[in-house]
Amino acid sequence: MKSKRITKHLFPYKWNLSTANFTKDKGKVFSCFACGGGSTMGAKLAGFDVLGCNEIDNKMIETYKVNHNPKYAYLEPIQTFKSRKDLPKSLYKLDVLEGSPPCSSFSFGGNRDRDWSKEKKFAEGQADQVLDTLFFDFIDLAKELQPKIVIAENVKGLLQGKAVKYLTKVYKDLEAAGYYVGHYLLDTSTMGVPQKRERVFIIGIRKDIAKPFIKKDGIFGYKLKLDLTFNEPEIAIKKFYTTKQKTPEQNYLVKRHGDKVVKLHKPLSTVTTVNRYWVDNNTLLDDETLIKASTFPQDYVYPYNNRQYMVAMSVPPVAMAQIYVKIYEQILSKIVD
Repeated sequence: MKSKRITKHLFPYKWNLSTANFTKDKGKVFSCFACGGGSTMGAKLAGFDVLGCNEIDNKMIETYKVNHNPKYAYLEPIQTFKSRKDLPKSLYKLDVLEGSPPCSSFSFGGNRDRDWSKEKKFAEGQADQVLDTLFFDFIDLAKELQPKIVIAENVKGLLQGKAVKYLTKVYKDLEAAGYYVGHYLLDTSTMGVPQKRERVFIIGIRKDIAKPFIKKDGIFGYKLKLDLTFNEPEIAIKKFYTTKQKTPEQNYLVKRHGDKVVKLHKPLSTVTTVNRYWVDNNTLLDDETLIKASTFPQDYVYPYNNRQYMVAMSVPPVAMAQIYVKIYEQILSKIVD
């Protein structure tokens, strides 16, 4: 009798939308701050049915629609979306409401508390927003829709310095909206993603179904019984990087502040919208490598040719798929409606 083959990675980092098996049998999801659809793809890979999205950036939502053909797509600020009285009934029966509220106010790559409560003007042209209030607009939407699970992704800086007070308010507001809450600092390089991207994931379980999934513990008086431990081996960039020398037209390129030097025997550092990644003094990583390091599908369509921007702004699909699998196995599959 042959032994069962052990697979090191639950999901492949190289994959295609056209050949992926999306079973859509694990639950219903709606995505806010959806960007190009990274978290949506993660939910789909894990077997969830993503009904649609809300996004403020026209280019992002057009990219989302080209690749995902959502049943519902709302191009508008979350402040107006949360107040809609014409939302379909299916959005009031969600298993998961998820979103990644814009986070530069809490990133150590930005101005942090100097930017709190200030409107941000976006280069992409969408409406100005006060970034540190968007999380609470998202919570207002959760209070209205009452999904079983709420997932919110944000930067590591949310756990440091003055931002901890902000996190405490997120807990209190989610609790007031009807949820028990936990947060997890996760590193995508332990989740089958060839990128070391540390992010905070805040998980809420609706109180009326939460009793089997919480215990008395922690600084908030309770703790979620949700294990988000991942121990998949690191994936080095050298596994899929193909050397491409600069063309003569690129000779004017020189290293600039914020650029990164790549260690090919390691996962890539966090992909950002502006940094460039050098292999040596004559070689930059190309977009194809950044896409693979972000676990975006190889056949994803980028109508505006903004590939690095798109993958940098999105949660790596494989990382999100890993989280959805854990949530389904440990919580949603055990709930009897």
